[in-house]
Amino acid sequence: MAEEKKTQPTFEENLTALQAIVTKLEQGDVPLETALTQFQQGVTLSKQLQDTLDNAEKTLTKMMNDNGQEVDFEAAPDSETNHE
Repeated sequence: MAEEKKTQPTFEENLTALQAIVTKLEQGDVPLETALTQFQQGVTLSKQLQDTLDNAEKTLTKMMNDNGQEVDFEAAPDSETNHE
């Protein structure tokens, strides 16, 4: 029997799911038990989305130096001042 791989939802899919939960909860016609479950799912999605954004920010603020080492963008020496 072939085992299917579960893929992680994309950032956009998680964002869409969170927006759907918020919209449904804002309508106010959800039973309390369902609202609590959806709220908990929303909190989980929100944390996942924030983690994804934090990781993206860390990646985008790094660069490779001439030695092939990863360094923080802000800590990288200014290439214009190194020309003699």
